[in-house]
Amino acid sequence: MVECIVGKKGKGKTKHLLERVRVRKETSRGSIVYLDKSPQHMYELDRSVRLIDVTEYPLESKEAFLGFICGIVSLDHDLEIMFLDSFLTIAHCEPADITWMLDRLKEISNKYSVDFLLSISADKEELPEEIYKDICVSL
Repeated sequence: MVECIVGKKGKGKTKHLLERVRVRKETSRGSIVYLDKSPQHMYELDRSVRLIDVTEYPLESKEAFLGFICGIVSLDHDLEIMFLDSFLTIAHCEPADITWMLDRLKEISNKYSVDFLLSISADKEELPEEIYKDICVSL
């Protein structure tokens, strides 16, 4: 499963994402990973949630980011869900490329039973219509 929380910067996407982490943590039996562009939310996450500051790694393209995701998935067979905050920034992805990226994430999700929840800083109308079905919250 791949779901998206969308809205312009400052609309509360991260707040929704962190609440979903908290809820998922209560029912999860597997590992949870939270990717962000800084360690800013470290103290808002349960200590069992793995926070990864993506800026610490030399990722310069959407393909490199996808390889990074695959590496995380391959190392943790108990991985249940990944939360990706500031998705367009950390994935080096333009709104025009988002369909391609979501298709790859869906392939990974289906093959390895890992869910993905992304926050995307854009209005719904700025995104391709093909991904509207993947939007769970639009702010």
